Amino acid sequence: MFLHVDIPAQSDLLALAEARNPASVSIFLPTTPVSGEISGDRTVLKNLAGEVDAQLEAAGHPKKEREAIAEALHELVEDDEFWRFQANSLAIYATPDSLRTFRVPNALTPAFDVSDRFHLKPLLRAVTFGQAAYVLALAEGHVRLLQLTADQAATEVRVADLPKSATDALGISSMGVKTESRRTDTASGRRGLIGQFCRSVDRALRPYLAGKHVPLFLVADTALGGIYRSISSYPHLAPFGIDATPESLTDSELSEAARRLLDRLNAEEVAALNAQFHDRKGQGRATADIDQAARAATQGAVQTLLVDIDRIVPGFVDEETGAVTFAEVDDAKAYGVVDEVARRALQSGARVLAVRTDDLPTDSPVAAILRWAA
Repeated sequence: MFLHVDIPAQSDLLALAEARNPASVSIFLPTTPVSGEISGDRTVLKNLAGEVDAQLEAAGHPKKEREAIAEALHELVEDDEFWRFQANSLAIYATPDSLRTFRVPNALTPAFDVSDRFHLKPLLRAVTFGQAAYVLALAEGHVRLLQLTADQAATEVRVADLPKSATDALGISSMGVKTESRRTDTASGRRGLIGQFCRSVDRALRPYLAGKHVPLFLVADTALGGIYRSISSYPHLAPFGIDATPESLTDSELSEAARRLLDRLNAEEVAALNAQFHDRKGQGRATADIDQAARAATQGAVQTLLVDIDRIVPGFVDEETGAVTFAEVDDAKAYGVVDEVARRALQSGARVLAVRTDDLPTDSPVAAILRWAA
């Protein structure tokens, strides 16, 4: 299924983080990429827009501002062309003067927020983990590089000088032919040729992958895969792949397998961060206390921040000190303090990950790894 996505760039996130308007509206809803089934999503947005207007009115916002937001949301609901091209979720950011949308591949819970700033956590989820990868399908008679992106299945990438097979790489007609310079009928001779083959593949991929940080998953049988791993110069070759002959898998099966490998890679990254959190906590360089995390983010002391994507803790964060005041009611005046911690950490250059509740190291909706001891 093809997804139409708008993954926010860092500049988009920073612009949203810095935006201020007394009537800032954030709306999130799951959508379907199947255009014939989109009517239900439009109804959900229409209902959320009604709830937004009610909260704006309760907060005393001028009728002119409320009408501007309501009209912009109504136009979006009625835009047939817009709804033809969707992903798995939709994020909407609106003020009386503007409206911006992001179609994202991850599943978001229907929700809205009205405050003087935008609610970022759900959108941060779209950039928390990589949605793209390369897949190297490697066999003696088969070499292909495929690219997997957030919005489409794996497709083959043309790479200059990438050999089509081992014989193509070595310029011989058969891996079993004896010549004066090569004896491929012995185990050591054959391994030597396989090593040359793997080096030629790595040599061809090197300029194409240079400067990239996307994981590369290897699809190869155990023996060939082991030799290639010992030779590969790409620093982001994943430590695990698919132990199978690539000819035995369709492109669709390769895509599905690569998605699962991405999920595993992301899960291992979260586990490593949780371990780092507990290690740093003993050194005074990590905290799960919301107030302490807010103060650290305000001071630029947060190195890595994990926040609960779903849990909202209403309140206020002091602009100068970062001190937190919790609110009893989540109205249009209060805002999510965890979201505000994420905003300040993001603006100071910290890495911010929006995760599910089970992925956090404690019961707190925030976990901050600090640059220095608090």
